[in-house]
Amino acid sequence: MNDTNRKLIYLDRNEYSYGIAPLVEQTIREFSPQEFNSYTRCFQQGIKSELSEFIGRMYGVPESNVVLGYGAEDILKSVIHCFLSQGHQQRKILIPTYSWWYYKSIAEEVNGQTIMYPLYEDGYNFKYDIAEIKRIAEKENPDMLLLASPNNPTGNSLSFNEIKDIVSSVGSHTMVALDEAYASYDAGNIDHVATLLKEFPNIISIRTFSKFYGLPGLRLGYAFMGESLKKFGGFSTMYLGYNKLSEKIGIAALQSTDFYREKKALMDEDKEQYKKRLNPLPGFKVYHSDANFVLVKYPEAIRKQLQEAFEKKDLVIKFLNDDGLQSYMRITLGTRQINELVIGTIEETSRNTRIE
Repeated sequence: MNDTNRKLIYLDRNEYSYGIAPLVEQTIREFSPQEFNSYTRCFQQGIKSELSEFIGRMYGVPESNVVLGYGAEDILKSVIHCFLSQGHQQRKILIPTYSWWYYKSIAEEVNGQTIMYPLYEDGYNFKYDIAEIKRIAEKENPDMLLLASPNNPTGNSLSFNEIKDIVSSVGSHTMVALDEAYASYDAGNIDHVATLLKEFPNIISIRTFSKFYGLPGLRLGYAFMGESLKKFGGFSTMYLGYNKLSEKIGIAALQSTDFYREKKALMDEDKEQYKKRLNPLPGFKVYHSDANFVLVKYPEAIRKQLQEAFEKKDLVIKFLNDDGLQSYMRITLGTRQINELVIGTIEETSRNTRIE
């Protein structure tokens, strides 16, 4: 087949393989282009936007504590730039050892010093070493602490009590950024957001429409900031308002949460299929994941054969190169048909490859 005619199946960036919710599609079709002829007038109501007000009501958080951005990535970048670029001294941020490479990259943009704290493997899970996080925080006295729950690429989450335990152990001067991009896959309960904000004014919880709501192309994120972070509200708020169409799509997506939970249920079933069929293979291990991907350990000796097999099937898989994760791949969950293709390809490659 000519490469230009190939339709690749991308399972390397944790994108969404199911269709959008009917209400989201209806909202797009019914949107009047004439609305683009004027700025929003939400400021006259004392709010930033229709979407921030809706999110505030949904989560039980004051609208003034809601932040909107060009995806969670934009909010995360703005937060780190805002709080690590103060003063003349180099400022410190703690980030997980196995995590999104982008965290360290953003910090380096403002000359921030990144200090890694460990995760450890426990059976079919990765876990935060909470005692070690506390020890490092006490020693380093960081300006920022970043927690990711669920974490990418390991898929593990922190419980509400674990988050409280960690945040309680750092000083109030330490700004805590909680990356919850995948949190809606973990649980339907969202009450903890308001509770955390009331108890910890130094925390910001960052979420997105890109993962659970399957709208990465929309580039829309939101966050909840504690009272002591109001400086960031001024840093991030758009004086002339937000994209009117994006706001309406975001509201329609949130109103369609039950639709997306049905898709999540299908993904959960397929995660179990990955475990059931790959864990018995020699050298393979599928870890528990609270997100829309699975982390798979494989025999490093067959890395090339796996890559070639995926390429023949037009599958694009994320092979990790991080220290300690060189024999792991992260596979985004696709539709049932796509997941079956991936699992079958791995099974076939494992059968046909002799490991010396």
